[in-house]
Amino acid sequence: MDDYNGFIESIKKKTGIDLAQYKEAQMKRRLTSLRDKKDFDSFASFFQAMSKDAALLDEFLDKMTINVSEFFRNPKRWEVLQAKILPSLLQHQNRLKIWSAACSTGEEPYSLAITVQQLPKASQVSILATDIDKLILERAKVGFYTDRSLKEVPKQHLDAYFTKENVGYRIKDDVKKTIRFQQQNLLADKFDTGFDLIVCRNVMIYFTEEAKDILYQKFSDALRPGGILFVGSTEQIFNPGKYGLDTEDTFFYRKL
Repeated sequence: MDDYNGFIESIKKKTGIDLAQYKEAQMKRRLTSLRDKKDFDSFASFFQAMSKDAALLDEFLDKMTINVSEFFRNPKRWEVLQAKILPSLLQHQNRLKIWSAACSTGEEPYSLAITVQQLPKASQVSILATDIDKLILERAKVGFYTDRSLKEVPKQHLDAYFTKENVGYRIKDDVKKTIRFQQQNLLADKFDTGFDLIVCRNVMIYFTEEAKDILYQKFSDALRPGGILFVGSTEQIFNPGKYGLDTEDTFFYRKL
């Protein structure tokens, strides 16, 4: 295997990003430019350096993907989810059906899985994680993250749910097994139904008002009565009643 293809294979094993799925001429030119800029004479030496230097790996990941996320984004809202919303959902049942919509690189569904595991009544939980980007879903399945994504993760969670590696952390299999990743186009595809909790955060800001209107109704229809929609900190719904929803807490909406 030549230097470049060996690099591609190493990156896939390390991060879940399959660069072979991109047009080779363009990708090779892009990577060669970055490698040369950092004064490495081969892709093998470039990868070895990234395996020891978290900042260099972060820079590489920034170049390869625009999907940026982090664990427990806006942590105060996650505290509300754990202390109020989930216990309320679990008052009359032990099983939760959860959907992380537009899950990007997986930080959100893994945050959900970790949060649910703090609740003793949640004996059975299924988490669906969807995104339109097939390549980013493959990266999410691998579950490897650098410190930048983990700044809001408490140390006890890092110890319990992650395995430390040279320049990052990998999600343990016990967390992974509660999540099913699936490709989905929110605007074009039909939604499953009967969800207790739908999380779609920091995504709606990219859609037109017409598209938002369609999606809010589709999310409402996908919730069971009493189910909760959790949106991002810039996505407050000012007319939730239009969609059969009522405000439960800031950025949380309960289906009537």
